[in-house]
Amino acid sequence: MALWLLRGGSQGEYETKFLDEKRAFLTWDGLKDDLSQISDRDSLRNLLEETYPECSKHQIGSFLGQVWSFAKSMQIGDLIAMPRKGKSIIVFGKIRGEYEHHPEAENPYYHSREIEWFDEEGMLRSKIDQDLLYSLGASQTICQITKNDAERRIRTIVSERPDSHSHYQPATQQEEKAADVEEEQESVDFAALARDQIAKEIIKKFKGHGMTRLVEAILKAQGYTTFKSPEGPDKGIDILAAPGQLGFAQPRICVQVKSSDSPIPHSVLNELKGAMETVSATQGLLVSWGGFKATVEREKSSHFFKVRLWDQDTILDQLFSSYEKLDENIRAELPLKRFWSLAEPQE
Repeated sequence: MALWLLRGGSQGEYETKFLDEKRAFLTWDGLKDDLSQISDRDSLRNLLEETYPECSKHQIGSFLGQVWSFAKSMQIGDLIAMPRKGKSIIVFGKIRGEYEHHPEAENPYYHSREIEWFDEEGMLRSKIDQDLLYSLGASQTICQITKNDAERRIRTIVSERPDSHSHYQPATQQEEKAADVEEEQESVDFAALARDQIAKEIIKKFKGHGMTRLVEAILKAQGYTTFKSPEGPDKGIDILAAPGQLGFAQPRICVQVKSSDSPIPHSVLNELKGAMETVSATQGLLVSWGGFKATVEREKSSHFFKVRLWDQDTILDQLFSSYEKLDENIRAELPLKRFWSLAEPQE
């Protein structure tokens, strides 16, 4: 059995399609030929060079390893890990179908495999061990994850067991050697790994009412005057915030904060809307470390001018953008430093 990292586009633009259609697609633009008819890597290399004449030898080598993996190496029963772009979650699934070619499909959906997604809402990255996150931090669109006993440990996490009816056959030594030659050295998204480490530290130090304190500090750093409810029943009101020294300006914001690992349901959004009416707030802010159920996500556009949603990834973004202005006590509890590195070239 194997574990594969699969990304739904450089900006996550294909992720919804992958999840809704329960399929993974090989989204290489313009690659329309039936890959099941290609018997060896040299033939695939020639096809890629013809399809992408503007690409360098290095890029073609990278494409070759990834396309070959999708069409030839993946097996029924293998696990898939799809990190969600802009969300601090990873969705896991199992390959249920052989490679399929769709010549009449819309570009770039010519190649697919059927996937059984275990939980479309995914798993918080902060709940996964750091060494596994490092293994899942490769920047390629498609690659096999072999380090840190990742496949066995991920199966344990998602309560999966190897499928006794799997068609998986171990690669021969010659095939493995060829793969090693063609595939570029693994590159890692260190920025994502740094965010993972910070997220783990945040939930360790600011769980429960501490998350409300952190959100209040961010709002203060952004120029709001705030009122924070004491610990205990808050009737849907954790923080009240408004601009200016006295907090009499607009917008008047009612904030609800949830620090649990689970996505929150639509009922919590309704609770916030009721609390907004109670305190005559003009806008609401719903903060959930564990993210939101699909029923809440689907309503983002309908309440765009009324309510904002902050998930774990947004909390981190807001923290980083306001960090220098945060209360010194918060910065002492969560010491961070900024650093620069060369960006990986886009494939």
